[in-house]
Amino acid sequence: MKNGFAVVLISALLGTAFTAEARDDRQRYSVRDAMERADIQDKLNGVKLYFGDANYPAVAEKYGEFQSNKKTNAFNKTDKEACQWAFLSAVIALQERAVAEGGNAVINVTSNYKNQPYSSQTEFECGAGKFIAGTTLKGQVVKLK
Repeated sequence: MKNGFAVVLISALLGTAFTAEARDDRQRYSVRDAMERADIQDKLNGVKLYFGDANYPAVAEKYGEFQSNKKTNAFNKTDKEACQWAFLSAVIALQERAVAEGGNAVINVTSNYKNQPYSSQTEFECGAGKFIAGTTLKGQVVKLK
């Protein structure tokens, strides 16, 4: 009888602990701060990115809209640090897609975390949890004149 009670008690405590630790906080961070990180500069490939409704030069050719959903390990990182890494991974994926399609820019870049659009020239949206942070970006790959 004691063993059965111990199993039930431990199960209840573990279930509560996992539920209490689960979180998915939606936060917004500066695009500029993330893009200016010294540790990312050598990974960016020069494809121009235009966030939100930012002005851009005339479009010569359109290749389509693409999305990048990236997650990162948030363990032992601040939410901001984890979100910046996820954001930068998504940016790199969009830039690589632009090159693969023949484009030189991605315009109208917006956050699309959990399929809920957020458009800003200055901020991106990220979901941060205890163990994982993630962001989704989408944008139109184009060749600018």
